[in-house]
Amino acid sequence: MEEKIFLLVRVTIETEHLDIHEAIEELQTQTVLQLTSTSKVKVAKAEIIPLKTKKS
Repeated sequence: MEEKIFLLVRVTIETEHLDIHEAIEELQTQTVLQLTSTSKVKVAKAEIIPLKTKKS
């Protein structure tokens, strides 16, 4: 049976960016996401869904 689920991740960061939106964009575009399968769950696809933020 194939299902689509959503997992939330809490990330605490320290950054030199003056604009937090730049830090978020950097993480979203440069992070390598790795989820591994288990004996009963095969991970078919995983992706970071871009957070749409408004710049001040």
